[in-house]
Amino acid sequence: MDTETTDHGTLEHWTPQEVADAFAEDRIILIDVRTPQEFALERINGALLAPMQAFQPNHMPDQSTKQIVFHCGSGVRSAKVARQCLEHGEDRIAHMSGGFAAWKEDGQGYMGTDLATGAPKEMRKSS
Repeated sequence: MDTETTDHGTLEHWTPQEVADAFAEDRIILIDVRTPQEFALERINGALLAPMQAFQPNHMPDQSTKQIVFHCGSGVRSAKVARQCLEHGEDRIAHMSGGFAAWKEDGQGYMGTDLATGAPKEMRKSS
């Protein structure tokens, strides 16, 4: 994990593997800030959806028991949302570097859509 000190607190940049490990160990709340349409097509199972276009930092879960980690498609939107949380008063917040694209490239599992049937389908990048 890389960290960045901002004027409002610490922004943590997590790798997909760090996110996958922490999520599997139930240590984080993973929040997807992509659009509902993007989320419907493919998503990380168990991640919550809080689209950036309607994002309000004061409505995020409390971090007293689990840390929040944001993700988006490439890491740009999730970093913006994380910075909003820092400006709103969080002292540390995290996002997944490289976003969902990096998650898939790393070979992590996710729920996709079978384009032939439109049905949900477990996906994983093949080696």
